[in-house]
This record gives sequence, structure tokens and C-alpha cells, in this order.
Amino acid sequence: MWSDLFVLQVPLLEKVARTILVYALIMVLVRLGGKRGLATMNTLDFVVVFLLASVVENAMVGEDNSVLGAAVSAVTLVAVNRAVARLIDTVPLAQRIFEGRPTTVIEHGKAVQPALRKLGMRTSELDHAIRSQHGDNLEEIEHGELTPSGQFVLTLKPEEQSSTKADIAALERRLKDIESMLSARR
Repeated sequence: MWSDLFVLQVPLLEKVARTILVYALIMVLVRLGGKRGLATMNTLDFVVVFLLASVVENAMVGEDNSVLGAAVSAVTLVAVNRAVARLIDTVPLAQRIFEGRPTTVIEHGKAVQPALRKLGMRTSELDHAIRSQHGDNLEEIEHGELTPSGQFVLTLKPEEQSSTKADIAALERRLKDIESMLSARR
């Protein structure tokens, strides 16, 4: 019984190789799924993620049900993920390959229809993204993009941007200057 828990039933290098190959496969599948998938995971997407985990489990563990085998796979997954993250942080080409580039979806208050079609997005989803970031409508957005991580980054047109405390302080100084000039003329 104890030997079943701690004796690898698959050679160590095979266990590591299986885990790395499954990691690579999942990475490719996620990249093919695209940015939109990351931005708008719904119930069906979660079902796919859970089933995918179950499907690839056997490919990683093989015939090995030992605790040690699970530990080897877990350590390999964490190590490979950390190595890929480090590579992405230090090599711009790796960042572009693994993460992709942002996609412009709004320009000068208008939706970029070819980009939306490529992403498989509807204008209603774009409207929802604008409202979720406290915008009112598409026309007030100067530039909007969907990042590789699936986040919308929106920049309001200058006339739509909120005033800062510094803006108000500058206006108050100007008003005081104007009041001083008018007082001096009297």
C-alpha cells in the first residue's frame, strides 16, 4: 500500500515530458481561443475549462496514481509556468508570441468593425464594456482596445474627461486674476 503512494509508476522523465507537453497544448488552445474568450468567460466556458482539466489529466499522469507522481506533475507545472512568465517578462518576442498584441476596437468614437468581426464581438458587448467602465456611449471614447489579457482599455475624448482638482485650482487662480484686473480698472 505505501509503495503505491510513493513509488513512481511512470519514469520520472516521461512524467515531466507529459506535463510539459500538456502545458504547451493548453497554452496553444488558450491563445487560439483569443482575447475575447478571456474577457467574457460565461458558464459554458467554465464547463469547458473544467472538462478540459479532466480530459488532460490522464495525459499528464499516465498510469501513475502515486502521490509522488502527482507532486512531480504539480512541481513541473509550476516550474514551467514560472519559466514562461520569466521569459515573457524579459524577451519582447516571447511576450508577443505568448500574449499577443492589443486590438483596437474603438477609434474616434466609432467601433472598428473589422476588428470586432475578427474577435467575434458584437457592438452590444462593446457598449456593455463602455458602461462597465462608467462611460455613457461609444461616441465619447477617443480610443479603445482589447488587451491580450482580455481587458478593455478606454480613453475618453478630451472634452469628455473629468476635471481634476488641479484643473479646478487653475480655474480658480484665473478667476482671481480676472477679478484683480477688474478691481484695478475701477
